[in-house]
Amino acid sequence: MDAAAKPDLVIFDCDGVLVDSELLASRLLAEALSAQGYMVTAAECRDRYTGISIRSVIEMVEAVGGRALPADFEDRIRANDLAVFARELKAVPGIAEALARIPTAKCVASSGAPEKIRHSLTITGLLDFFEPHLFSAHMVKRGKPAPDLFLFAAAAMGAEAARCMVVEDSTAGVVAARAAGMPVLGFAGGGHAGDGYGAMLTAAGAVRVFDDMAELPGLLQAVAPSSG
Repeated sequence: MDAAAKPDLVIFDCDGVLVDSELLASRLLAEALSAQGYMVTAAECRDRYTGISIRSVIEMVEAVGGRALPADFEDRIRANDLAVFARELKAVPGIAEALARIPTAKCVASSGAPEKIRHSLTITGLLDFFEPHLFSAHMVKRGKPAPDLFLFAAAAMGAEAARCMVVEDSTAGVVAARAAGMPVLGFAGGGHAGDGYGAMLTAAGAVRVFDDMAELPGLLQAVAPSSG
């Protein structure tokens, strides 16, 4: 494939793509919501809220439950996440080696808060691959599944949307990238990805699904941005 077919920018989601955090995050969210009387399991949290910002999760929970969560609920969730992640978080297997083989410009576009993104990447030794190009849903009006974050990241990096490639693990992220006019590689190799997960990402619009990060550098060469 000629160089013109290769992406100018690769945009990575963080949780579930760079760091294997979704099982941890879902467990902590379920515990916090259940403590407030919103009885929910970690599996239900993964199904409902993966890829969505905590602010959006709070809005969804309050709309269904008919009452407000405590004013400091978001701050408590963030603080607990940071503490538990510091002890337990791991990088997605093979991601550091894959990133080292990708010469294309890279950035992160995550639903997480800026401090959470930086904390997660620092703990797992991945920060240097992206610093300072870390973009959070807190920087835009609408988070995923709206396209705002991906469009913001591309503009900040000086790349046309059609010349970007997104790597995502959630349906919300895939839908957001497609709405931004960007093709998506769906990663189905995280600890939270069970049977049928790849098919779910394909149904959401991923142009290719993979479950081993060793495949990623080759896929970026083989899948043209125009595939989106």
